[in-house]
Amino acid sequence: MNKPADLRLPATFVESDDCNPSANPSFDSVLKTRMDRRGLLRSSLGTAGGAVLGSLGLSACGGGSDDAVASTGTSTTTPSATSSAITSLDFAAVGKTLADTITVPAGYTASVLYRCGDPLVSSVAAAKNDGTDTDFDKRSGDCHDGIEYFGLNTAGTGPDASSSERGLLGMNHEYQNNLFLHANGPTGMYVAAVAATATTPAVPAVPPARPAAEVDKEVAVHGLSIVEVRRSGSAISYVQDSAFNRRITAATEMLMSGPAAGDALMKTKYSIDGSRTRGTQNNCGTGTTPWGTLLTCEENWIGYFTRASTDDTARGGATARSVVSLKRYGLSAGAASRYGWETGGTADLYARWNASQIGTSTDGTDDYRNIANTFGWNVEIDPYAPASTPRKRTAMGRFAHEAAAYLTPVAGKPLAFYMGDDSRGEYIYKFVSDAAWSTADAVPADRLATGDKYLNAGKLYVAKFNADGTGQWLLLDISVAAIKGYATYAFANQADVVVNARLAADAVGATKMDRPEWSTVNPATDDIYFTLTNNTNRVLTGTTYPLVDSANPRAYNDTKGTSTAQRGNVNGHIIRVSEDSREPAATTFKWDVYLFGAESTAAAAINLSGLTADQDFSSPDGMRFARSTGLAWIETDDGAYTDVTNCMLLAAVPGSRGDGAKTTVSNSLTSSAGVTSTLAVDTYIGKPPTATTLKRFLVGPAQAEVTGICETPDGKALFINIQHPGEDTTSLAGTFGSHWPDGGTARPRSATVVITKNDGGRIGS
Repeated sequence: MNKPADLRLPATFVESDDCNPSANPSFDSVLKTRMDRRGLLRSSLGTAGGAVLGSLGLSACGGGSDDAVASTGTSTTTPSATSSAITSLDFAAVGKTLADTITVPAGYTASVLYRCGDPLVSSVAAAKNDGTDTDFDKRSGDCHDGIEYFGLNTAGTGPDASSSERGLLGMNHEYQNNLFLHANGPTGMYVAAVAATATTPAVPAVPPARPAAEVDKEVAVHGLSIVEVRRSGSAISYVQDSAFNRRITAATEMLMSGPAAGDALMKTKYSIDGSRTRGTQNNCGTGTTPWGTLLTCEENWIGYFTRASTDDTARGGATARSVVSLKRYGLSAGAASRYGWETGGTADLYARWNASQIGTSTDGTDDYRNIANTFGWNVEIDPYAPASTPRKRTAMGRFAHEAAAYLTPVAGKPLAFYMGDDSRGEYIYKFVSDAAWSTADAVPADRLATGDKYLNAGKLYVAKFNADGTGQWLLLDISVAAIKGYATYAFANQADVVVNARLAADAVGATKMDRPEWSTVNPATDDIYFTLTNNTNRVLTGTTYPLVDSANPRAYNDTKGTSTAQRGNVNGHIIRVSEDSREPAATTFKWDVYLFGAESTAAAAINLSGLTADQDFSSPDGMRFARSTGLAWIETDDGAYTDVTNCMLLAAVPGSRGDGAKTTVSNSLTSSAGVTSTLAVDTYIGKPPTATTLKRFLVGPAQAEVTGICETPDGKALFINIQHPGEDTTSLAGTFGSHWPDGGTARPRSATVVITKNDGGRIGS
């Protein structure tokens, strides 16, 4: 997940990251009285085969050792310990480093597979990587992020869950490193002729119109790639001209599906019946389904739109329903768009990025006042059907989606998917299908029709975390009194509830969290994990301890380098949830904190998990469980510890919820004015990791996020993505922050990397 540097944006652009004004409780206030926490790391871990996919599974919540397991139904992927699970990490930990390269343990090789600009078809020339490349609808997009592996049969005609020799990668291209995308940087967002000594290029408060050709290129580098990969001997490469290769961009037509499809809130000039929209962008995490499709998750989509400074008035004033909705999602009147795409020309392709009410219709069918409502969804894509139309699954709610993880499917029971909303003070959600799982649907004739069956109708819930280590899933439905009678926003129907899921969650009193990022499941225990990246948006007011939008038991001072002050939950943590009795439709759960990110040299009140120099990390983001080995993989997207090390990938042998001990955390925070406040918080810290249960496996190149992770079914190839290397570069005339992966004086570019073991064995074993 990206947070673009302010110097790259117009002065009036504000990234939507903190838009929750509700008085709902924050997670650290819950933890003050938390008295029933029992765990972190347990050494027993098994594997479970995916119903269709042999990849690292995004699944969902599960039970700890004290929970009764439901005896009814037949699981298609029964969680159990197996002899193939890795119980001890035997590779040598990688040290922290600032080197502009990928560092892996001895005995492993990391190879670049698929770089920004690489052509999907042989008729497109190899990328020059000098800002002059075009035809990005036939090339790899930029800023590679979430990634999934889908096995192909030997004939290359369809799915084979066990195939490690041939498969499809479905990956997100979240956004753009736009200084390097154009020959002289993007017009209107950088000044092209910047002196070599300049550190901050001049950026106009209101950028001039963007050239259409630049906008078209930027639209095309967003979205996704579907690309075939094959193994030949020990080498894995991507396949040009594969019939499955496909680019999906911010201009690709999408079908709206579920309760919001066709609703008045979906009507636009492009789709007057509210059934369609164009494009998907800022796709961060991913997920899969038990029937073999890809879920791509729209995250910071709101920043791509603009609104006129007079738009609140045009819509009826500050209390108008559409104004309340837009502001809750971070699009205030007068807000500038992230890239200025609306200035590319008068054509409809550009006008659609202006969400102002400028038409005269009463229903929005003559402008794009409702366009933002068509973004912020999980989008289902069939990777095996390149001509199919992606479908936005509105029943799963609209917010800044990071990932979608499903609980182990059980025949005769509904499916449950788990999702985080990645902004400070936002929430964790669950979707439960109305349809009960049928094992016959694991290999369906029509995968998207099967998606219609399970993802278009169901119940949407939001999490409330209690102080005693329990929690409730609160129903988000128009029938709920707190929603139906919510004074802040008058919900019209269930379509309105899913479109404005954040407001509905406010209404029922959900618990504010610290930027919920990826979700993943341990298939051996059905415990669900959410990475909570950080929360540095805390201000000490007088002597009042900062509980503003907090989502964890820690608040502390940290210094980056020699002088940069950082306050709050600087390093983030990972929370773990298990459904009562492992029931997908359970409305109650138990929770604990799995790991706290920290520097190994930090005080014990900060380094609560006792991390050593071989394990310490900051800002957990991507996280997955390997079905082949049972290992948990943890990736970082960090800005707090990058004076010491680049972002990284860690391997862990996890336990299950409830294996730790109670402790009291003595927090201390000093304001910029020198006022200090302290607070003791009771919580439970999981079983500390050992030298063989948590290790740093990889460190990425300079100024890059390590993200997106999946594996071949045999566990012998691990795919990761390196996003935005050199992102802090401010001028093409100056020094680049990275030259990875091409080296020399080349512009940096995002890329997919495949990691193999030199002896041909499984990764991590």
